[in-house]
Order: sequence, then C-alpha cells, then structure tokens
Amino acid sequence: MKIIAFFVGTLHDNGFNSRALAGAERARALPGAQIEIVSGVPFDLADMLEALNFAAAESDGVVFIGGQGNQITPQIASLYPDRRFAIVQGEVTATNLASYDVLQEQSAFLAGCLAARMTRTGTVAHLSGHRVTPGLKGRAAFVAGVRHLAPEMPVLTGFCGSQDDSTVTESWARAQASAGAGVLFTMLNAARDGASDACRASGMRQIGNATDWCAVDPAVFVGSAVAQIDLGVEQAIADMLAGRVPAEVVPLGLAQGAVSLTLAPDVPAAVAEEMAQIATRIAEGTIPVPTRYTGPEFTL
Repeated sequence: MKIIAFFVGTLHDNGFNSRALAGAERARALPGAQIEIVSGVPFDLADMLEALNFAAAESDGVVFIGGQGNQITPQIASLYPDRRFAIVQGEVTATNLASYDVLQEQSAFLAGCLAARMTRTGTVAHLSGHRVTPGLKGRAAFVAGVRHLAPEMPVLTGFCGSQDDSTVTESWARAQASAGAGVLFTMLNAARDGASDACRASGMRQIGNATDWCAVDPAVFVGSAVAQIDLGVEQAIADMLAGRVPAEVVPLGLAQGAVSLTLAPDVPAAVAEEMAQIATRIAEGTIPVPTRYTGPEFTL
C-alpha cells in the first residue's frame, strides 16, 4: 500500500515535523507499507489544496501531518472515496478519514504549572506561530496551567505568524522578556532557535515542546512539553494498512504515554513531585484541561 506522509513547512525542523518524520520512517518497517514523504508545502490554502490533491491521486492513502489539514483534507477525501486519509493532530472525520490527536494540551497545561513555579519575575509568556487548532488548544491549556497554581500571574501570549523564521521569533521573545517574562513556553518548529537566542541574551528560561529540549540545552530549557507525534503517525499508517479508518478522533495523551513533561536538572525536587502529581490527576480526568482562551494577546 502506497501511503504518503504529507508535511507543511520545513521537514527537518527540530520540532513537530521532525518528530512526526521519525514515526513515518519507523512505519516503513510495517509489512506491506510503501511510505513516501511529501514536504516543504507552503502554509497557504491554495498550495496545500493543490499538493494534497496530487498526493491523493498518486497514492492509496495520505497522512496529513498537522492541524492545517483540518481545513482541507475533508474536501480532498470526498473527491477520492476509494482512498484512505488521516490527519495527525486532526479534529475532523469522514467515512474514509480518521483523525489522531496527540493531546499536546495536556503537556502544555503541565508547562503552565511549571512556568508558574519557576519564573523569577512573577510573569510568564507563550509564543507560537500559526493559529491552527493544536496551537490554540496548547496556548489555552498553558494559560490554564499557570492559573491553576497562580491565578493572578500575568501571561504574555502571542502568535507571531511563523513556525520557521527565527528572526521573527527572536524579536517577539526579546519583547516578551523586556515586558517582564521570566519563563517562555514555545510551540515552534525551526524558529525555536530565534527564541532560544533571545533567552540566552535576556536570561529568560524556556519550556520547549514536541521533543525533549532539556536534553539538548538545560541551561536555556527548564522543561519541555513532550508530544510524541510520531506515535500518532505510526498508528495512522498501521490502521490504514489494516484496512481500518476509524471515523472518529483517536486521542493519544498522558494516559496512553504519548505526552509528558521533562524537567531540567535544576528544577527543585518538590516542584518535580508536584508536576508528577498534577500529571497523574490529568490522566485520571480529575483535572480538566481547558482548550479555549479568550484573554488578552501580546503583540509587537
């Protein structure tokens, strides 16, 4: 079965796409799988539609990587009823379309709790690029996590319009540091480098996402909201190969071991224990994770 893993933006981005690519690469070992990669598609509606239509015509199935697929995949899936489709970080379904949702909002909530405990300035911040559903849910959850432990703490939250342009993110992160943020939660791809440069210059600590950034640079990263997007990709491909296209949104969160919060070595043991207790309560469902935010926005 020829299955195309479809990526928007930079493929090797040290973030979301890189993590998803690892899942697609591992899926090559599944019996009967012929996996091809389409990448570098611009974040533009017309470009995404054209590229996705071509991918569907040339394959037996397409796995769209990212919440950008929610807007266009149902339209293309309806044109190819004999093909199988999936969206990783999706929220839409059809008879030949399944969605797999790695619950980044759960680890983002934990990131908010950590930020509230670790900021030395009494203010925290969030920075992401595109206003797609997973990013919006992650932002809402981060703010809710901050409020869970510090109801009155200021949160500077913004979307800069780019996941891959480090010049843009460095400007935004520097501005957030200048506005008083002591910890910055980033949901970025290749553009994370710019935010990290701003953190080094200002002393602001960062909480990363998708992969374990504490293992990369613990001097900058006080934590990382890990989201194993690769597990969603693998499951989507395995289901396609087995002839399953569940017309539902398949959740993959703390309870399934798909998200977590990693910590830098300098996080106090008491804070680490508190984060573990909160994670357990989220997995059990006793702490709800909000996914909508209606508060103020930080802008340049």
